[in-house]
Amino acid sequence: MTDINGYPTRSSVRAGEVLRLHIATSAPRCHVNFYRWGAVPHHAGHVEWPGRVAEPGTFDADWRWPAYEFLVPPEWRSGVYIATLSTEPLSGIPPLDSRGARILFVVTPSAPSGRRVLFKIPTFTYHAYNTAGGGSLYSAAGVSMLRPGGGAGGPVKGLPDPYDAASPRQTFAHWDAPFIRWMEENRIESDYCTDLDLHEDRHLHDGYRLLVAAGHDEYWSTEIRRNVTAFRDGGGNIANFGANSCWWRVRVAPDGSGLHCDKFPPGAPAGTDPDSSHGCPDHWWESEPENSLLGVSYRNGGGHWDGPRTQLGFTVTDTDHWLFSGTSLRTGDIIGREGSLVGYECDGAAYELTASGRPRPTGQDGTPKDFEILGIASLPSDWNFAAREMVDSPRAATLGLYTANGTVFTAATTDWARLLTTDAQVAAITRNVLTRLSRPKG
Repeated sequence: MTDINGYPTRSSVRAGEVLRLHIATSAPRCHVNFYRWGAVPHHAGHVEWPGRVAEPGTFDADWRWPAYEFLVPPEWRSGVYIATLSTEPLSGIPPLDSRGARILFVVTPSAPSGRRVLFKIPTFTYHAYNTAGGGSLYSAAGVSMLRPGGGAGGPVKGLPDPYDAASPRQTFAHWDAPFIRWMEENRIESDYCTDLDLHEDRHLHDGYRLLVAAGHDEYWSTEIRRNVTAFRDGGGNIANFGANSCWWRVRVAPDGSGLHCDKFPPGAPAGTDPDSSHGCPDHWWESEPENSLLGVSYRNGGGHWDGPRTQLGFTVTDTDHWLFSGTSLRTGDIIGREGSLVGYECDGAAYELTASGRPRPTGQDGTPKDFEILGIASLPSDWNFAAREMVDSPRAATLGLYTANGTVFTAATTDWARLLTTDAQVAAITRNVLTRLSRPKG
């Protein structure tokens, strides 16, 4: 089949507005089928355009491929959409994850919808790992978002996941898609947005009670951090079913077309691992620890990337908490050990043990003192400990929450979404969080 691929000018569009796609193919025609991701993929529309040839570009510049405009129907529901590209008409639903011929974009509501949950799609992280054009934010300080990839349709940096090899880790299909499918199967209604939307301060003022993220939401701009913090301070709740979140600070091009991140300290030799070095200008934890917003940090957790890891789950510290309602769990029970719930990356808070042996945060790393550690998993020595700084407590993943006007929950592991359909206790905790934190005020 003739090669075909593409990318959007912008990764989100309001229902009823024009979506601009850039597509290159040597075929005379290109067919575009739109699918909304949910409990099942829903075919939302089709368009056919004349094919036009264009050459691939580099990772750090706009590829300037031919542009086509599509008016998004105003009745399209907010959601994550995948445009599947082909040079011939297709029958049946094609696989929605592919390293080519796929374009991911998010449809946001044209006006406040009345829904109480807003789901954040981590497009900045997708593009940080996107290697289309020969580079990524792991080989250079800047990347363009005007190139194939960014959640679907492009090559991705990283090792395969031994627990779910069907898709690369840093793509929509790996964590976000299973979480969204579970939400919609369980009739938990949500609207959707991207990093760029929150960077531009869109949607958080539209009446949502709960901002949700899942999997791996690693790259945040200063503007995202400021706007999400203001949402919490105004009484908005946050549920992060992921880890290694808000780890790198990025600067966004004024037109939203690219990302810049100074990962490597001055004088660092080529090939230096940025996660193992001090003095990185864009480590959030070195200037404004993410603990103060999320309660936890990757620097007090760790990662295990290659091959199977030690089976780890969270030991429950307080079974009477509402988080565990309906789970049949007791204090001391372990959540998700058989499914290796903790990892491949996880977050933690510096902690100490009370006289009764229960962990509580020390606050020395910026974690709020009222953060409740409700599940804990001590990490083996063969894990990578990102910041390599000395703390007065062992390394552990710490699941929990705190309240500062709004309540912030963290699952403290990237792989929470992977166990949603196989572990009833993980599912029950998820339902408890989403239900309670999305309730109307009052």
